[in-house]
Formats: sequence, structure tokens, C-alpha cells
Amino acid sequence: MAHSSGSGDLPLPRRRPNPSRAAALPGVNPHAAGLDSGREEIWACVPEDRDAEPVRPFGPCTPDLYALADGLAACRLETVAMASTGVSWMPGSEMLEARGFKVHLVNARHLKQVPGRQSDVQDGQWMQDLHTCGLLSGSCRPEAERGAVRASWRPRATLLEYRAAHMPPRQKALHQRHVPLTQVLTDITGATGLAMLRAMVAGERDPVRRARLRAPRGARRTEDITQALTGHDQPEHVLALKQALALDDAYTEQVRECEAESERPLQAITPVWPDELPPLARADTPTTHHKYAPTDEARRLLSQLVGVDLSAIPGLHASPVPRMLAAIGLDLRQWPYAKAFGSWRG
Repeated sequence: MAHSSGSGDLPLPRRRPNPSRAAALPGVNPHAAGLDSGREEIWACVPEDRDAEPVRPFGPCTPDLYALADGLAACRLETVAMASTGVSWMPGSEMLEARGFKVHLVNARHLKQVPGRQSDVQDGQWMQDLHTCGLLSGSCRPEAERGAVRASWRPRATLLEYRAAHMPPRQKALHQRHVPLTQVLTDITGATGLAMLRAMVAGERDPVRRARLRAPRGARRTEDITQALTGHDQPEHVLALKQALALDDAYTEQVRECEAESERPLQAITPVWPDELPPLARADTPTTHHKYAPTDEARRLLSQLVGVDLSAIPGLHASPVPRMLAAIGLDLRQWPYAKAFGSWRG
């Protein structure tokens, strides 16, 4: 393999394999390499009979990754074992898969449990030896199409967490105004709660008019809500409530952008159910309603891919179904039976 630019003339430690161990273990993957990726360098380890210097470092930049792929191809290798530590492995993995290598992603904890192998070079050599003998269990990784869907849904979940973090300041502002709205509404972020909060921010001071904004299907009476909305309006409390609502709206808009972006890779996936499907269940039914549920178009695309509306199953509303499919994909044959799938999901 060729040196990457900027690797220097540092001495490279080498470890001769134990002849007795190498002879005792069969070579299941004879064309295997081991990569230990870091933020500053990538250590590549190949079989000693494929290169005069089987352990070499490469830089993390894109030209260095091209040089790494060229070096592995020159050594006539077909598969590569990498440790899934952080996100440093992702660029190299995508580059190698695009060049035709089979990337075997390994749980880093399985390697750290081996004593006496703490340096980068020894970890890479150890991965190469174990992968050659077929002793490494690869992680479940999505194909390119499903990876694009997952990449769109993961930021959406993070944005929902950020939006939920602004709930305590909003409740604190209400209590400071002597407005115990949480006592009469189950969720102040629902349609009724947001309508009343926006009326407060807009300057509405009459609790009766605020209470009339309740949804027709609300469980509480208008008189109870009116009593809870009677408080003391102070400018500083209105400001805190206004800022909390503004942040909520900003995160909601970004969540919708993630959903719109996720529909594009979903449309690119070939449906496995070409027949015409029955209409989706209404989004306001008990089994499908959720305020953080994706759009009806995303639900329709998911149903077209799977062949059934999973969001209509009791216990599976429309919010976790896309995340579940983005993680496991459409092919469940990688798990031999249902208990193995449940154990993997944890």
C-alpha cells in the first residue's frame, strides 16, 4: 500500500503472528483487512504476505481515503473489518463500499474486552486476524436507500427532544401568572392548549374568551377552564411565554422539513406491495393519533412499502413506525426467529 500524504517517517511497530495460532485457526476470509479509524488517522492492516509493510497509517481526508482504497485494491483484498466507534468510521466505510469492498462493522466493545491491545496498530491487526478467521460478528447496517431514510428521521427525533426541553419554562411562566392550566388540560401543547397560550401572548385578557377556544371534544367544562385561566398577567411572564412558543414553532417547522426530506428517499425505494391498498385509518383514531406523528403522505409511502398500515396496529402509532422501519428495513430474514429479533431490538 502507498503512504498517504503527511504520514511522516514515523517508525511503524509490527507484530508477527503466532505461528501456532495462525496454523490452528482456519482462514474463512483470506482476503480480509482490518481498519482502526480515528479523527486524525486510520491504521490499515493487511495480511503480511500481501505487502512489504502490512501496517500503515492514512489521513482522515477524502484524498487519503482514496489512497486507502487504492492500497487495499492493490493488495487484492475483498472485505474489511472496522470498529464502530463514534462517527469516524462512516466516511471510510462509505468510500470502501462504493469501491466494491464488503465492510464488516464490528462492535467496539468486543475488541476492548481483549487485554493487552490498547494501541491503534494492535487493534487493527487484531481485527484483521479475527476477521480472517471469521470470528467477528458484524453489526446490522442498512443499505444505502434505507440509510438515507434513517438519516432523515434521526434529526427529527433529536428536534422533538429539543422542543420538549422548553416545556418546563412554559409551565413555570403559567404558574407565575397564577394560571394552573395544567390542572384542567391533559396536554397544554395540544390544539386547545396552544390556542389558549397564543391568545395570552396576543394580549387576550378575558378568561371567558380564552376558555371558548377549547376543542369541542374536550373533557373539561368551559367553566372549569375559565376558572383556571383567571390569573395575574404580568409583562415579564408574557415575554417568557412568548419566547417559549416561538421556540416551539421554530422546532416544529424544522421537524416538518425533516419529514419532507424523508419522503424523498421513501419514494425512491421500490415498493414490495404493488397492489392497491385499502385506505389508511383516520389520523384521529385512538390507534393512530399522535401529535408528533408524520404526515399522511409519509404514512402512505410506508404502507405502500410494507403492504400494511403498521400505524393501525394497537401499540404502534404513526410516530415510532418510521423509525423502526428505518432501523430494521424490510427484509427480516437476517433474524432466524422472532425472539432473535426481539433480543436485537433490546
